[in-house]
Amino acid sequence: MQTVNTLHMLRTALAQLCGQSDRAGGRIALVPTMGALHEGHLTLVRRAAAEADHVVVSIFVNPKQFGANEDLDAYPRQLAADAAMLEAEGVALLWAPTAEAMYPAGFATNVSVAGVSDGLCGAARPGHFDGVATVVLKLFNQVTPDMAFFGEKDFQQLAVIRAMARDLDLTRPHVDAIIGVPTVREADGLAMSSRNRYLLPEHRTAAASLPRAMRTAVAAIESGAAIGEALGQLEDEILAAGFSSIDYVTLADSRSLAPLIALGSDPARLLVAARIGGTRLIDNMAVGPARG
Repeated sequence: MQTVNTLHMLRTALAQLCGQSDRAGGRIALVPTMGALHEGHLTLVRRAAAEADHVVVSIFVNPKQFGANEDLDAYPRQLAADAAMLEAEGVALLWAPTAEAMYPAGFATNVSVAGVSDGLCGAARPGHFDGVATVVLKLFNQVTPDMAFFGEKDFQQLAVIRAMARDLDLTRPHVDAIIGVPTVREADGLAMSSRNRYLLPEHRTAAASLPRAMRTAVAAIESGAAIGEALGQLEDEILAAGFSSIDYVTLADSRSLAPLIALGSDPARLLVAARIGGTRLIDNMAVGPARG
């Protein structure tokens, strides 16, 4: 595996990869990450390797998606360990730019995706999804992948990226090149996240109550319970389990993320963000007969 940290090195390495392919150019898959890799990330890498000739993974802790008083400085960084994991998975290229390489002096462009960015985490973390969209668009332009893989655990992020790709013609018509991969969970059901390592042991144990309570709410909604009643019960269970606060508990349309007051024929998602022990956890689950 080759590791590069300048745009010139990246483009040289990509040209070499395409030249080595048995097929014309070869298909390149991109897996964007902020590092601190875990099995969830590696699942994305394996899925990418199954569908493309070459896998490029990016590791960049993007300052533009962190707000004031968030955990930018504390966010875990372990580039050497991450690189070793990726090499073991057969990744062709690791793109690990510095902040200066990604945002050179005078950088003044901001990408904003209205609608899907506005509520949920967008409301709780103003400007967050502008930072996500800006860096992902840069990554797409830098790597020019045929496809890119994102975890469904960050479901709103996936919706934002899909909307941006559609609106800006980043993929070929009628080709789903932005591929969502189902959430990978720990044995007790907690969604894997780099931020889980922030949890103290007692908070880690309590955090497993979140997916359990969500599964109960999903079953209730699918059985015909009133949406408001089921969501209210879910909030009560989350707080009773030891979470200190809730940013949102919402049933939403899977594509637009518009709140729903009743299930229809289109796929729906139950989305939750809550805080425990100073750590903010997010999760989501499909709901309804047309799950997706």
